[in-house]
Amino acid sequence: MTEWYPATSPITLPALDNNGERQAGERIVVVGGGNWGTTFAKVVADGGRDVTLIARRPDQVAEINEAHRNTAYLPGINLPDRIHATCEIEEAIAPADIIFLSVPAQSARENLEEFRPFLRSNAVVVSLMKGVERSTGKRMSEVIREVSGLPADQVAVASGPNIALEIAREEPTAIVVASESEELAVRVAQVARNQYLRSFVNQDVVGTEFGGVLKNLIAIAIGISDGVGFGENTKASIMTRGLAEITDFAVAMGASRETMMGLAGMGDLIATCMSPLSRNFTAGRLLGQGYSYQDVNSRMEQTAEGLRSVDSILLMARERSVPMPIVQQIADVLAGKMHPTDLAPHLATDHESPRGE
Repeated sequence: MTEWYPATSPITLPALDNNGERQAGERIVVVGGGNWGTTFAKVVADGGRDVTLIARRPDQVAEINEAHRNTAYLPGINLPDRIHATCEIEEAIAPADIIFLSVPAQSARENLEEFRPFLRSNAVVVSLMKGVERSTGKRMSEVIREVSGLPADQVAVASGPNIALEIAREEPTAIVVASESEELAVRVAQVARNQYLRSFVNQDVVGTEFGGVLKNLIAIAIGISDGVGFGENTKASIMTRGLAEITDFAVAMGASRETMMGLAGMGDLIATCMSPLSRNFTAGRLLGQGYSYQDVNSRMEQTAEGLRSVDSILLMARERSVPMPIVQQIADVLAGKMHPTDLAPHLATDHESPRGE
């Protein structure tokens, strides 16, 4: 395995200064007050660090700061008082050492352009997003580097089985942090850990990001199968063949095959395909129940990134001659060319004769 768990040290509070006040440690900011952004802020705060959470709506900011709740996204979850929410972008970003970006992938560029003028030259930006930019096909770390001008050793990504509400409930899990800089990956992993979440590290940014993107597509197929009433054999076949399909694609893009067998690949795939809390699974299930693509988008309260990544992934796959029969059939369902009940991606093949796995 290419993932490994970095050595950890006891969590300690910053030292007192001469006036008896706490000296500031690393200044951590999370951009995005949705369910994953708020959950990740809780993860960091539960690890003993103060966190600034940037949210758009003043009423949401007030609820987080006064009631320590974010009811719209994490109902029933109490938030640590170490989380301070704000709408003031410059005030939050200007002193930040590590910035975790948790916004819809298609708005990442816009958000980065908004806070770029306030970014410190030595700041670190970590992507919590799982998507590719539709207009360019770029991964989120590529968008971050392009817009911010930061070098690769100041950019990282975090991925893995990240069902936000489960983590907010403090159910044990693990994630993986990737950066071209091993030192940075370890630094971020040590920030993103507590008693219920462990962060592993690797240096395969390409594989870690594509694992997070591609599993969403397979989860849509699983959801479609569930929506039309197919059983566990069908789902298991789709998931297994889907893992092979997305691994071939990721390797063609420069990823390590081992990464796809780890938390960012298989781990995230299992969680996203099996959980009713998964947005992509839910979107697929609605498609399987007969709702149109437009209806699904209108019914979803939060973004299902997989729906927006299908065309970009298929284009890249064609450019590299990588067959992706499951993803192609999802595209056909979205375009109305295939009825969900005809979806049999685990059987799709370019060969009429049997072939090996």
